[in-house]
Amino acid sequence: MNIVLGVGGGIAAYKAAELARALMERGFAVQTVMTAAAQQFITPLTFAALTGRKVITGLFDGQTADSVLASSVEHIRAAQENQTLLVAPATADLLAKFANGIADDFLSTLYLAFTGTVILAPAMNTQMWLHPAVRANVDKLRARGNHIIDPDSGLLACGTTGPGRLPDPAYIAAETSRITAIRRDFEGETVVITAGPTQEPIDPVRYVSNRSSGKMGFAVAAAAAQRGARVILVAGPVNLATPPGVTRVDVESAVQMRDAVMAHLPEASIVIKAAAVADYTVENPPDQKIKKTMAKMSIDLSPTPDILAEVGRNKGTRILVGFAAETQNLVSEARRKMETKNCDMVAGNLVSQAGIGFGSDENEMILVPRTGEPVKLAQAPKPVIANQILDHVLKIRLAVRSGG
Repeated sequence: MNIVLGVGGGIAAYKAAELARALMERGFAVQTVMTAAAQQFITPLTFAALTGRKVITGLFDGQTADSVLASSVEHIRAAQENQTLLVAPATADLLAKFANGIADDFLSTLYLAFTGTVILAPAMNTQMWLHPAVRANVDKLRARGNHIIDPDSGLLACGTTGPGRLPDPAYIAAETSRITAIRRDFEGETVVITAGPTQEPIDPVRYVSNRSSGKMGFAVAAAAAQRGARVILVAGPVNLATPPGVTRVDVESAVQMRDAVMAHLPEASIVIKAAAVADYTVENPPDQKIKKTMAKMSIDLSPTPDILAEVGRNKGTRILVGFAAETQNLVSEARRKMETKNCDMVAGNLVSQAGIGFGSDENEMILVPRTGEPVKLAQAPKPVIANQILDHVLKIRLAVRSGG
């Protein structure tokens, strides 16, 4: 599992080097991020030597325009490529930034962009730890779902005795393993997942497409891989990193997506069709760019292959999950799709609703199974929704294999 180790600027920063080693011994791939204050206590070279990876020390580490541009989006890449963010020591300053949405360095910016598991191990002077402002920040962070590893009590570097000391690195590593223990309940399954839009060419420079970002499908792929599945992700044209452990097949058009899905269908035990496939394609697009004129122009469109229906016709004993992105009548449309496409379940969402539409980092869905009542998934980050969808897939798998 990939983990970011954030190191704050406290005397306990030296313990973070031992923590990095303890995490690696437990199978974590560690990416270290250091604040400017942390570098006053221990050097980035120490962590680079221990982890074998570049240490990120700031938003603008580079000196050239190209390197500044690359580093300015690195926090997004780090958020996408890692499942866990562990900050140790988490200073009072960092706790305040995280709790109140302040992003003035790489670590605090990464925190705001991070959608995976967050674990914070505070360390500071006893009176600071007991201060009402710090207590309020800790309570706020806990309420948001952050995991807090409380500090130990004992003699602190400042000479006082009381709570505030960073726990033993071996203990923090053990707690991190416990908190991030991923269920391996998809081992033995091969899951084919589609994600993103398709692009249907009008001419060599224009195309018909839709607003799908692919984030939901990629989140499902990442979750399935983490839970032990062999995952084949058929991705339309999106700008997203491949989740760890996932085999990715890039396509552009609906025909290409259909061919890729059908090619891998014999291997699949579960198919999850999260892609927003274009419904129509242009008949006989020209080889040259169409020149603009003041005259009206019409384009003949033909239906694209119905991939979900074709998989449904060849479903066999596989579990098939479809997605329905609607603007109204969500449950009835999801149920219609489930019946006409021979799905075991359809996951539907209202893309017209603010904050959960195309491109959003969060979603809110209704799962419509073949048997039983629809299940509403409350608004949450897409990785959370992805695991909830997979939980229901497991229920379907159990029912199917038990003959229920």
